[in-house]
Amino acid sequence: MRGDEEGSTLLLTLGYALLAIAAIFVTVSATDLHIAQKRLDSLADAAALAGADGFTLVVGPDGVRGELDDPGIAAQATAIVGASPLGAVLVDAHTPDGISAHVTLAAAWHPPLFSPFVPDGVRLEATGTSRTAFR
Repeated sequence: MRGDEEGSTLLLTLGYALLAIAAIFVTVSATDLHIAQKRLDSLADAAALAGADGFTLVVGPDGVRGELDDPGIAAQATAIVGASPLGAVLVDAHTPDGISAHVTLAAAWHPPLFSPFVPDGVRLEATGTSRTAFR
C-alpha cells in the first residue's frame, strides 16, 4: 500500500505552492490598481480645486461674486496635471453652473507583475468637483 502513495504529497505541495503564488500575484496587482485609482482621484480633486481657484471677479447688482469659465478651469487643471508624474490626461474640464469646477482625468494602469490572471492594461478615470467660495 505504501508504495502506491509515494510522491503524492510532493504533487499536492507543488499544486498549493502554484496556487499561493497566483494568489500573491493577483493580490499585489489588485493592491497596485487600488493605489493607482486613489492617486488619480487625488489628482482630479487637486485639478478641480485649482480650477475653482481660477475665478474672475464679477460686480453685479447683488454685489461681488466669483465666476468660473471653462477655459480658465481647463488652463488651471492642465497646469496641475502637467506637473504630476502620473501620466494622466485631462479628459474634460468645465463648469456646470459658473461656481463649480468639474474635472475628469484618465490614465492607463499596467500590472507590476506579469500574471495570466490579470489584464495587461486598464483605463482608469477619475472625476473631481470643487466649488469656488468667494464672499
